[in-house]
Amino acid sequence: MLQVITKDQAVACVREQLRSVVPKTETAALNSALNRVLSQDVVSNEDIPPFDRTTVDGYAVCAADTFGAGAAIPAELEIVGEIAMGKAPQFALRRGQCAKISTGGMLPAGADAAVMVEHTDDANGLCLVYAGVSPGANVTRRGDDVAKGDCVLQKGTRIGIPETGVLAALGVYDVPVFVPPTVAVISTGDEIVTGTPTAGQMRDVNTFLLAAAAQRFGCRVVQYGAVPDDREQIEAAVRSCLDKADAVLISGGSSAGVRDLTVDILDTLGKVFFHGIAMKPGKPTIFAMAKGKPVFGLPGHPLAAYFVFRLIVCEGLRAMLSLPEDRPASKGTLAVNIPSNHGREEYLCVRRRADGTVLPLHTKSGVISVLTQADGFLRIPRDAEGLAKGAEIDLYEV
Repeated sequence: MLQVITKDQAVACVREQLRSVVPKTETAALNSALNRVLSQDVVSNEDIPPFDRTTVDGYAVCAADTFGAGAAIPAELEIVGEIAMGKAPQFALRRGQCAKISTGGMLPAGADAAVMVEHTDDANGLCLVYAGVSPGANVTRRGDDVAKGDCVLQKGTRIGIPETGVLAALGVYDVPVFVPPTVAVISTGDEIVTGTPTAGQMRDVNTFLLAAAAQRFGCRVVQYGAVPDDREQIEAAVRSCLDKADAVLISGGSSAGVRDLTVDILDTLGKVFFHGIAMKPGKPTIFAMAKGKPVFGLPGHPLAAYFVFRLIVCEGLRAMLSLPEDRPASKGTLAVNIPSNHGREEYLCVRRRADGTVLPLHTKSGVISVLTQADGFLRIPRDAEGLAKGAEIDLYEV
């Protein structure tokens, strides 16, 4: 019988064992750094923007010259020049003067604001200003976005589209990142085949499902393929994968049946830290360390295997890359009551309705197509008897 621990205890155990793993680092070109994880803080060496610049087309002015200006009594300013884009102004403004400027142009000395062209007229070398502006109006100051010396992105940040833009603005074209962990995937079972199944056989889903999940997380993948329920072959597969990868996933053979060999093999090759989690799906999950590397025994049913990857394996990978624990992606309101009295933490796929409420997608662990219908999943705590209609819930990304 499995000696189960809670899901939170399992995550804490995995993260504790992997927190000390020191990943390799490398430099990635900015145009190929998307979804990579920063291996060090990024500190700005300059102010962004590097000069005071206007955010509108119009005129650079001294704001005090426009105070009280209106449609009936406009301010009259002498136009002394035009500021070319990409060039530093070669003149300064004195009181009573202004200069034509385009969005993004550099303010000349003496200017502290800009007037939108829509609020002006020009004639005979004069600019008529029909709306006063305050100091700093329509202007981005030097360092408003980022100041020199600021820590802009922290170690452990996953680089997304916004982070890519920030790195480009800072001129960081060679990005310090962690080398992605290599994850090996092994499927086990006499009934698992990669070709056309015959009676009693099933196609190998988990090799491809888990490989895709690992790749989406940013890992490199070694697909070992399907192995029959034979101790020598499974042990040989694990040994081979430990030589090639930073982490090993074994699906199938993790429950307590007479043909379930995984836990015994892992106990031989290393140390098993737990076997069994009080969660549904995913109860017969194994975590071990062998050769200083994590090995996870996942259920054979594809949906259960996916949830264990998403909830347990990902936390180990996050720890290896200095990433924080996963957090809910959004909130939702339940459209129906959901009973639950399993004595285990339960996870259910959900979909959003047109009115914004969410419905559970009830299914079985052997079914995989439910993932294609899901907009996320929810958690029912272990000590709860379910969730009530109308309850606000946390939703996680599938």
